[in-house]
Amino acid sequence: MSPHPRITGPDAWIGPAIQHDPSWIFLLDDGDLEEISAALTHAKRIGAGIPFPSAAFPLPRLDAKLEAVLDEIENGRGFMLIRGMPRHRYSDADCELIYWGITSRFGTPVSQNARGHLLGHVRDEGRVLTDPNARAYQTNQRMDFHTDMLPIDVLGLFCLRTAKSGGASKLTSAMTIHNVLREERPDLLEELYGAFYLDWRGEEPKGERPWFALPMFSVCRERITSRICSLVYYDSAARFGEQYRPTPLQREALLAVQEIANRPELMLTMDFQEGDIQLINNHTMMHAREAYEDHPEPGRQRHLLRMWIAVLDAKRRPLADSLADRYRWVQQGGIPVKTAA
Repeated sequence: MSPHPRITGPDAWIGPAIQHDPSWIFLLDDGDLEEISAALTHAKRIGAGIPFPSAAFPLPRLDAKLEAVLDEIENGRGFMLIRGMPRHRYSDADCELIYWGITSRFGTPVSQNARGHLLGHVRDEGRVLTDPNARAYQTNQRMDFHTDMLPIDVLGLFCLRTAKSGGASKLTSAMTIHNVLREERPDLLEELYGAFYLDWRGEEPKGERPWFALPMFSVCRERITSRICSLVYYDSAARFGEQYRPTPLQREALLAVQEIANRPELMLTMDFQEGDIQLINNHTMMHAREAYEDHPEPGRQRHLLRMWIAVLDAKRRPLADSLADRYRWVQQGGIPVKTAA
């Protein structure tokens, strides 16, 4: 019998209960859109450039609604989709300003790669996952279920352009996976509370080892956090020594997580519309992406904008001491810039 209690909060959801429940979609109304348009005009008039403070993008009517969105991400189901942005009205540069103006209200955006991107670009850069220094979002390949590399609090994506085909976003609750393992394989759940080695994939800060170790599940103040990454991050850690390769039991546990996460009855699938903003809790949700095919014409390729957002300590999920070293990088501004990046 597992020593871990069953998770009963709203973040331990299952797919059929919410796939067709519209309450996780925050639909912008006409008043919201008018306020966003006015805020964009103001930001451009004063010459605001990213990064800019929220005062440069005033949203007095929308602020209270966005506070409720953040509360749902942190204390509710762990994700929300903001929909209704008339993408066709705005240039790519305008969309960047709008996305920053809305999403930076949830906390402090931090660097998400060694290029120092506060506002990142998720698109096919012609890279492949077999490259140990490539990040999965730089490819058009299928991404397995994972949390992002740093224990950042909120992940945000803005859809600038969709693919010719494929690329659907998938979510599964890590809390639900925890419950399933508790019932089906408590031995593997216990294994996931131990330390695993992962590869920085070439983005380790100066002076840091190119690998790191941390538990895949941890608990603080009775709240469980997941840190399960894509399988390639564990496999490529072995390039630094066989002692960093997952043990057979660790590999079995990681594969079990993927099998459970991919069960249709547990999964939520989102097909992005241009202008959508997806927001997820990186401590409680696991996300994946289908492979996609781009349009051949230049300028029509699938393109998402990404932000990593550090939420105020008073509002974010408490994290175990075992994650403190990783969260230190979040507190210091994310992944430091590398000159050669």
